[in-house]
Amino acid sequence: MRAKAASAVVAVVLGLAVLAAGLQLAGYNASEALGALWNGAFGSWYAISSATLVRSVPLIIIGLGIALAFRAGALNIGAEGQFYAGAIAATWVGLRLGAQPSWIAIPGVLVAAALAGAMWVALPIWLKLRFSVLEVISTLLLNFVAEALVSLMVQGPLQEHQHIYPQSDSIAAVARLPLLPGTRLHAGFFLALVGAVVLWYIFARTLWGFRLRAVGVSPRAAEISGRIDSRRMIALALAGSGALAGLAGGVEVSGVSYALFQNLSPGYGFSGIAVALLARLHPLGIIATGILLGALEAGASGMQRDAGVPAVAAYVVEAVVILVVLLVDTGRLVGQDRTPRTAEL
Repeated sequence: MRAKAASAVVAVVLGLAVLAAGLQLAGYNASEALGALWNGAFGSWYAISSATLVRSVPLIIIGLGIALAFRAGALNIGAEGQFYAGAIAATWVGLRLGAQPSWIAIPGVLVAAALAGAMWVALPIWLKLRFSVLEVISTLLLNFVAEALVSLMVQGPLQEHQHIYPQSDSIAAVARLPLLPGTRLHAGFFLALVGAVVLWYIFARTLWGFRLRAVGVSPRAAEISGRIDSRRMIALALAGSGALAGLAGGVEVSGVSYALFQNLSPGYGFSGIAVALLARLHPLGIIATGILLGALEAGASGMQRDAGVPAVAAYVVEAVVILVVLLVDTGRLVGQDRTPRTAEL
């Protein structure tokens, strides 16, 4: 565990170093840019609560879903599309529950979002089980379908009532998540924390979690020695992963945007993969890595505003982090035999 934590720290430090070198070569003042990055993420309580933590919420929830799928050996690359499916469902339900009390409206919005995310991944599950189509391909391609569907909805059935802007009307006030006083931080953050604890308990303390890990290590061995239905476990893991990504979309609509529009996600579905990988698929670690990447995204806005550096430069750090984590894992796999690695997992 200490080695994994150390490699994660090295990955982040190396990513920041690469970012600084790239900024310097591009003609920017690297120290000024990194200072703006820090101030935008951690410079004040408002920056922490209303920028960093708010951006970390969808990353944590999606990261949990990615960890669930990856633990079973199912590579769900479609969290972006599942996020959008959840956002569409949350908006549709949120616009129609204005007459209901909050204790009905808010759960209704979140449940609808989670169900939509699970339904969006149903086709890749069927294709994998019926025709052995790799879920990497099917889930990835459905991301583009979801983005097109959002565009269709905000210019058609869900477009605001004046039909001027490509977005929906705001959802009912009763369907919005409560805010921490004086901040933009909503109750979805605490929902993400609870979800991480629950998933950790499932992974570490339940028979289902053991079966999930066994299938992820070797589906064939799990079937022969443990009599585990690996196909069923993979299907459930993918469905749960999609549900969590859809829930993230619902939380974003009910806690931040209050409406559906194009480009609602700045790439949360893909950043969630980095969150999960950096945490080594550990649910409690995902809280920390989600906040870290949320800080990068929040700081990127400050870096662009105060130092004139394009916000996309922060994605250099994410890319380096993923590469370092993958290289470390690959090196560990080459340097050890399968027996100690299996025991570690």
